[in-house]
Amino acid sequence: MTPPTREDSGRAAPGPRPAAGPGTAGPAATGASAGSASGSGRSSERAVRRALLRFRVIAYLVGVGLITLVLVGVPLKYLADAPTLAEAVGPIHGFLFMVYLALTADLSSRCRLRTGPTLLVMLAGTIPFLSFVAERRVTRTVLERQRASHTP
Repeated sequence: MTPPTREDSGRAAPGPRPAAGPGTAGPAATGASAGSASGSGRSSERAVRRALLRFRVIAYLVGVGLITLVLVGVPLKYLADAPTLAEAVGPIHGFLFMVYLALTADLSSRCRLRTGPTLLVMLAGTIPFLSFVAERRVTRTVLERQRASHTP
């Protein structure tokens, strides 16, 4: 009879563990070398780019939702006595705005942005059209910082 193997027992056999495998965030999984600052971690280039993409998408959605609510839903509610659109879009915008706040905070912490500008970006989601302006400025700032970090 042969002794049970690692696959048979369900427990890890003693000995060295593999450096990276499926589902791990080690250097091999991220495609970076072991000493690379852009390989892994919350502030890595890849993590920042992903956080920036999430922020850009939610900023756009919040902006469109707010414009729809303010320019269409609220006037219909009060001028045409048709509250359906405002009642539907309002809660959706509220939820998306909370996600916008969380993703703004996430991007800010990854990029180490100052508190004041971060709060202004968060407030931009409350003024129609301003979330689009804030999104462009944040994108430009983050991309400039990334380019500057690659300049020798």
